[in-house]
Amino acid sequence: MTAALEIQGLRKSFGKLEVLRGIDLEVAEHEVVCLIGASGSGKSTLLRCINLLEPIDAGRVTVLGEEITARGVNVNRVRRRIGIVFQSFNLFPHMSVLRNVTLGPRKALGLSRAQAEEQATALLDRFGLAEKRDEYPDRLSGGQQQRVAIVRALAMEPALLLLDEVTSALDPELVAEVLDVIRELAAGGMTMVIATHEMGFARDVANRVCFLDAGQILEQGTPAEIFTAPREERTQQFLQRIVDAGRL
Repeated sequence: MTAALEIQGLRKSFGKLEVLRGIDLEVAEHEVVCLIGASGSGKSTLLRCINLLEPIDAGRVTVLGEEITARGVNVNRVRRRIGIVFQSFNLFPHMSVLRNVTLGPRKALGLSRAQAEEQATALLDRFGLAEKRDEYPDRLSGGQQQRVAIVRALAMEPALLLLDEVTSALDPELVAEVLDVIRELAAGGMTMVIATHEMGFARDVANRVCFLDAGQILEQGTPAEIFTAPREERTQQFLQRIVDAGRL
């Protein structure tokens, strides 16, 4: 099976604080990998490094066989292949839903307005947003805004989709509609790396779960292995806190 993503020896510091301390990770095409761990464990920074939003200090990141951290790589071209969705939706407030979704394909992929709008309309329809195409973000619920943000990333036809705590800014009743979108993408074979606090969701949707602690992948395995029989004491402590809080 082809590797969609390979990370070797990835290190990242902010000043004297080493946030990622030698990350090694391989993600196969069509695989869904969930990153779990306490706040500050490095999950979001890892996603931002994969997308080259943060320059790395050491190591290599390879996407579909191309080392994207090599010298001279065109960062904008790389980012076209890697979609990323953040917890704060980052939609352009002065643009309609349709313009938010079509901007990237028109500017970066060179699609005509008609092509971009046809593609965007199909995606919005697929995710229950067709009637919102002419609305502005402030007229949408948080769940709708986050689904638009996901559609905007998909409109770029990425080979890899990164999702960074995409439900953490939502009211609990809106979380399910966003998770349903991600489940559908997983079922359709989208390669995804997902940082999440939603343990039940990670158990349902992931092919593999990685537990990050202090900037390292301390343990990884299938959801059954991680959630029912974690080997590392630190993983056990983390999951016990989640269980005690009623979130697993």
